[in-house]
Amino acid sequence: MPLAAPIKQQVIADFRVHEKDSGSPEVQIALLTKRINELTEHLKLHKKDFSSRRGLLKMVGNRNSLLKYLQRESRERYQTTITKLGLRK
Repeated sequence: MPLAAPIKQQVIADFRVHEKDSGSPEVQIALLTKRINELTEHLKLHKKDFSSRRGLLKMVGNRNSLLKYLQRESRERYQTTITKLGLRK
């Protein structure tokens, strides 16, 4: 299920690099993290929803790839992003 428009706009506003940014790695990682958290809550209730579980695993892999890219390109942007999102504890 996609994110609601106001929630998506708020996440983009929190993580954008410049005023018209909507596709930087930080924004993409933040949106994926929000969707992953929502889907994780869904799967706690519906344990046998295997097709949603597959989608969750694909999203986690995609987020991991974006995090690796960001770490490779800019270490300080990577650190601020994972700190804001509470990843890599």
